Amino acid sequence: MDSLGGAHIRPEIEVGPIRPPQRLAPYSHALGVEVRQFDGPDQLGDDEQGSAFGRLILLHDPAGHEAWNGTMRLVAYVQAEVEAALAMDPLLPEVAWSWLADALGVAEGDTSSTYGDVHVTALGGTVTSTSSVRYGDIAGQPRTHQLELRASWTATDLDLGRHLEAFCEVLSAAAGLPPVGVTEL
Repeated sequence: MDSLGGAHIRPEIEVGPIRPPQRLAPYSHALGVEVRQFDGPDQLGDDEQGSAFGRLILLHDPAGHEAWNGTMRLVAYVQAEVEAALAMDPLLPEVAWSWLADALGVAEGDTSSTYGDVHVTALGGTVTSTSSVRYGDIAGQPRTHQLELRASWTATDLDLGRHLEAFCEVLSAAAGLPPVGVTEL
């Protein structure tokens, strides 16, 4: 888990420990991750939510787990607000899944990779796009659109920092952040 601290994370992304699940594996560690987008020099207040957030959970069973095909399983959850046009795009689930597969170096149709510093096997998950309409006295935008990605994979290497970096790449894409090094005009 020390390698998680060495991950290179974009300044717009906040990472912090959260309570991990207790019964899924003998050892677990969880991180809450949120994209903070700023309209100006002031930061968001503690009570404001960013447009995208997620959880990355590390499960470790030294005895191994047959379904995991290894001893370390990463479980990822991403939720992001998206624009209406994007939410209605029938290819959104495929595109969102490609963000994860590309970040982990998994080729289309595969479930494993050895890509740079990331070694992954048994990748699987779901992508959901929803639209909600609020009525009556419910606070918030009258119409919202969300993208959810749930995935898990087995890490076959010990550089968990690179797995966290890949997860943050997915969260950045879901939030609509420009690629690193690109400035919006």
